[in-house]
Amino acid sequence: MTSRPPTVRASNVRTQKTKQLSSGARRVVGKRSGPGWGRWALGAWLLLALWLGVEFARLPDVGLLRTQNPRTTALMAQRAEEALEAGKKPRVRQAWVALGAVAPHAVDAVLISEDARFYRHEGVDWTEVENAFQQSVREARLGRGASTLTQQLAKNLYLSTDRSLLRKGKELLLARQLETHLPKQRILALYLNVVEWGEGVYGIEAAAREHFGVPARSLSVAQGAMLAGMLPAPRRWLPAQRPETLRTRASVIVGRLEREGRISGAQAREAQAELSRFFGVSPAPGYVAEAGTGMPAGS
Repeated sequence: MTSRPPTVRASNVRTQKTKQLSSGARRVVGKRSGPGWGRWALGAWLLLALWLGVEFARLPDVGLLRTQNPRTTALMAQRAEEALEAGKKPRVRQAWVALGAVAPHAVDAVLISEDARFYRHEGVDWTEVENAFQQSVREARLGRGASTLTQQLAKNLYLSTDRSLLRKGKELLLARQLETHLPKQRILALYLNVVEWGEGVYGIEAAAREHFGVPARSLSVAQGAMLAGMLPAPRRWLPAQRPETLRTRASVIVGRLEREGRISGAQAREAQAELSRFFGVSPAPGYVAEAGTGMPAGS
């Protein structure tokens, strides 16, 4: 009877041992990565659920805002502390007004600039979140923000200006609470009365008087567009300093107001001419393109 050469038998033995080792290694890896990772994931979800539950229970009673105007805000307190640390006396200029006491085109300018889908979302504009994410991917950098007007109000009223994930989580919870307990018009009125419009200037009435010497009801289309254009950087883009960025943003806002039928063509031309005079530049032959302004594209 013939037998296989020793080299063949040795090769078979090595192959069998290799298969056994590979099988054992897979079992070990499976034991380590399966249940172990599952326990970590479950623990993370439980911690998140616990945190959300605790934070939800600690949320302020936003229902009081239905009938009460806040006497101060978290942002005002933060700015006052910053002023004291810099050896300055805190400055606060604010005057509460109803929506009816604000020029309608100024309200529309703020909505178009900050939250064009304000009446179509419930606190978070997921469409704008997706658009902002896609822009960041295309440009390989952090692009525009996607916070709704309601989220901005929540941050102004109750939070700080830091950009931590925990603060963002609280902001989302508060925005949902505001949308649940308050009508849209009340949220808009609160926002217009507490948002920052320069150092120590809060609310559109104080802003209109501070920057243009008129009450909010008398704001021109161009002035309303400038106030709306200030909002992403209200302490840097000051009308008195005539920054080019503010002129560009205001011009774009005027163009959108006309395009969406909020103002007539004659009003738009007059507003563009007023902007040119205010900033000391020659009138442009057409409206400024939206690209590069950092503003959301609107509805």
